[in-house]
Amino acid sequence: MARKALVEKAKREPKFSTQAYNRCQLCGRARAYFRLFKMCRICLRKNALEGMLPGVKKVSW
Repeated sequence: MARKALVEKAKREPKFSTQAYNRCQLCGRARAYFRLFKMCRICLRKNALEGMLPGVKKVSW
């Protein structure tokens, strides 16, 4: 679980645009972030398996 202070810090407008960083909107995780879905890999997988993300399905080959 992400620290609340870092989640709030990420929501603020940075002084310079290069200081901005992405966090998962659901859990606040900073690593393994998917820009297209705006969530981390863990939340992405959970929501995809539950069918919450339209157009995303599990693949097997």
